[in-house]
Amino acid sequence: MTLKEAPLVEITLRRYEKPYVLNQREAVKKVCLSLGLLQPGDGRDSIVDIVLVLEKARKERKWVSSFEIRDLVEQSRKEHGYEIKGLAESNIRRQLKRLRDVLLVDKKENAYRLSEFAPLAELFESKIEKFLIPQCLERIKEYLQALEKV
Repeated sequence: MTLKEAPLVEITLRRYEKPYVLNQREAVKKVCLSLGLLQPGDGRDSIVDIVLVLEKARKERKWVSSFEIRDLVEQSRKEHGYEIKGLAESNIRRQLKRLRDVLLVDKKENAYRLSEFAPLAELFESKIEKFLIPQCLERIKEYLQALEKV
């Protein structure tokens, strides 16, 4: 029997220093780094701005299209003096897919929202901490038990 090498779910967790004084973008960036959605030192951090746009839309209980997200990210990056890169429609959709894969974002047609308009802290606890991580740990234990049998 051949096993697939592609993971069903993949999650990276990182621990950083305590958050003392952060603005909203810095806090979202640390969340993205902590969840492996952004790599340390990566200058291509459009996912941070995507999450910020989705967070603002969550507060307004509004679904946003990938085109609206791209435009709002571009506008925000210009306002704050960040480079305008990584904003191709294909990249925006790829980043949204990554957020959907870790159950943080819902999609309906071509519109997106933070899952159930819930705060990120609540989504982390219910979707990642209580759902994805236990499933991953259980599967690892199954492989460890299988190893003992071979």
